[in-house]
Amino acid sequence: MNDVQLRQIGRSSLHVSPLCLGGNVFGWTADEHASFQVLDAYTAAGGNFVDTADSYSVWVEGHRGGESETVIGRWLASRGRPSGLVIATKVSRHPDFPGLSGPNVKAAAAASLRRLGVETIDLYYAHFDDPDTPLAESARAFSDLVDDGKVRYVGLSNHRPERIREWLDVCEREGLHAPVCVQPQYNLMERGVESGLVPLAEERGLALLPHSGLARGFLTGKYRPGAAEVDSPRAAKARTYLEDPRGKRVLDALDTVAGRGGISPAAAALSWLADRPAVVSVLASARDPRQLADLLPVHHLRLEKEPTELLTRASDPEPSAGS
Repeated sequence: MNDVQLRQIGRSSLHVSPLCLGGNVFGWTADEHASFQVLDAYTAAGGNFVDTADSYSVWVEGHRGGESETVIGRWLASRGRPSGLVIATKVSRHPDFPGLSGPNVKAAAAASLRRLGVETIDLYYAHFDDPDTPLAESARAFSDLVDDGKVRYVGLSNHRPERIREWLDVCEREGLHAPVCVQPQYNLMERGVESGLVPLAEERGLALLPHSGLARGFLTGKYRPGAAEVDSPRAAKARTYLEDPRGKRVLDALDTVAGRGGISPAAAALSWLADRPAVVSVLASARDPRQLADLLPVHHLRLEKEPTELLTRASDPEPSAGS
């Protein structure tokens, strides 16, 4: 079943599936063959939104960045681009293209276009804030890329609300192409964006496209007190959530919701996130088709009120008495 109900990204013309496929593992924990399998399975199931960055996977010894974009580009060349596929990538952390200066943004975009083998990037993010570059300079560079046909829409990732507001105000004042979305860290264990960013997104018509929707894999349920060690580069960071008093409570709630619905804990966690205010699509990665299968129900699953409230209470940073 791949009749996925697409959702509009803010005020853009982009319509995307509720599950966005993260490309951070491509060329890293998923080699090219496995990456192709995941991309094939994702698009066959109706997914149409692939997210990467020019810096993926620079953290791996021997890598220079651009590995993920290169794998996606080879997949596109091998398979042909599926109709309606939306590709997002990011700039600011590639070793050859650090920061958000005007010349750097344009040079990095050209390099990403070459690796991806496309003429236009659908959604181009400022990956991280660059306090050393005047924000107006960055905003103009991104807007120029839209005018030049190299980018369709602009997004901001990992930016604080006050910086997002400043960027939007610059665009309004100077008549620039403004960001249409924000990609923050947001999941059942990380809900800090709800106090500042969510209200801003609703006020300014921005879509939220959260990354780390599974809290580095913690919300898959693989990391539990006394459980066997998980073979994953992110295992150490995922296990830190067990030190949070909410960790076990959230896992128990996920087990309950998943058990009742006949789904994976991962699907339950992502479905909760996909229906939060201002959220349009949630990002998660899979290094093989088996992992992907646990995520795909997000395309069609909408949690009812009771399981939604159970997960919200369990993950509340300040749970009410008796919860």
